[in-house]
Amino acid sequence: MKKVAFALSSIILTTAGCVSSDSEYDYIPTPKPVQIADLVDDDSDGVINARDLCELTPQGAEINNEGCGRLVETSDSLGLHILFENDSSEILPIFKQQIAQMADFLKQYPDTSIEIQGFASKVGDEDYNLALSQRRAKNVELELESYGISPQRVSIIGYGENKLENDGDDELSHARNRKVVANVVGHKGEVVKEWTIFTRLDK
Repeated sequence: MKKVAFALSSIILTTAGCVSSDSEYDYIPTPKPVQIADLVDDDSDGVINARDLCELTPQGAEINNEGCGRLVETSDSLGLHILFENDSSEILPIFKQQIAQMADFLKQYPDTSIEIQGFASKVGDEDYNLALSQRRAKNVELELESYGISPQRVSIIGYGENKLENDGDDELSHARNRKVVANVVGHKGEVVKEWTIFTRLDK
């Protein structure tokens, strides 16, 4: 056992003696990187600020090399159909909600305008009915303006007993002709969404 231990000690000493000072290297510090360009991406769309032409791109938008989302043209429409009592231009409470919704729609699409068309039944004098249809349209205009809609965006026209919806002589036909109608189409561009591994599907 002593011979084995002596031999092992000799091997260790011999190995240690083989290490020379030539195998040691001078310490070289890690160089600090110098950032030449701004690589920050504030809106996290994958395009750095230095070449991002569209700031604050919506999350998940399909973008081009300039960091701008692709738009698709969409349109929404909303109509008014308000009925009046005989020989009256007063707006009934049941129709006020329609006007409030139209005001919201016009605010959502600020580039749109609205033409309000007034009508009357063919009961009575034709000239009187023309003036009555104009008053009906005017009252709807004033109601819209009470919600903050600019008068420059609203125009009115009275057709009187022309362009009747129902040409009959019964009371139901007359009731349908005592009305104000309007229709607005609003256009806007919506950003096309891009599917990623983080996109969640609606259940």
